[in-house]
Amino acid sequence: MPPPNAPGGRIPAPGFIKIQTRSMTYAVGFLLEQGLVFAADSRTNAGVDQVSVARKITIFEKPGERFMALLSSGNLAITQAVIRQLMEDLDSGGEGDLNAVPTMFAAARIVGAAMRNVYEVDAGHLAEQGLEFNAAFIFGGQVEGGEARLFMIYSAGNFIEASVETPYLQIGETKYGKPIIDRTITFESTIDQAIKCSLLSFDSTMRSNVSVGPPIDIATYHRDSLKAGLQITLQETDPYLAEIREYWGGALRQAFQDMPDPDWLKPS
Repeated sequence: MPPPNAPGGRIPAPGFIKIQTRSMTYAVGFLLEQGLVFAADSRTNAGVDQVSVARKITIFEKPGERFMALLSSGNLAITQAVIRQLMEDLDSGGEGDLNAVPTMFAAARIVGAAMRNVYEVDAGHLAEQGLEFNAAFIFGGQVEGGEARLFMIYSAGNFIEASVETPYLQIGETKYGKPIIDRTITFESTIDQAIKCSLLSFDSTMRSNVSVGPPIDIATYHRDSLKAGLQITLQETDPYLAEIREYWGGALRQAFQDMPDPDWLKPS
């Protein structure tokens, strides 16, 4: 019997070992009145005994003219191939040169086109080994004369955009970190508040999912500055990560204890 996950009942070719290196990360980007905040973990895995670190934030910057940041999630080979194509076009001045595009919308189209190019080359070979073409990006920044914008780009190369009403986008293991963001962050929130919220969101995710873990990379961009802001990496032993984990856990336990009981639980 063919394995249940083999497409169309096909069995991977003899002699091939089916390994999929995933960067099923957690990454989040914020669109704020003050600017942009990007955060991503660095854990990758090809099984429980093959865990390593790979950076998932890529910065494209031409100070005084443009700033762009790209967060990646999914199959590591796919995301690295897309980033490599963007880098090569940047170096050669090719059609996908992010330093030549007039708007962030045009830049997002270039990232989407790079995704489709990689799909055309690799999707069929992945399917033969029973593997999905799985990748996603968060892409944001600002080009001189335009607005700061933030996009989420899917495997098909299409994308959606963050807005004042929905000022953040997530990729990867999103469900654990979403509630804290929904309750705390608006377009008017400060960059500092978004950084703290992102770390709480990561703490909730890491507590519930071992595929996400430090180091955590954070990058910021101040609107109209056209240059990178803060760029920092927090290691697993970072004292602030330990501090907020203890503080937030204690605050939640205290809030739970102080929560009023419903009338129907009170003795008659």
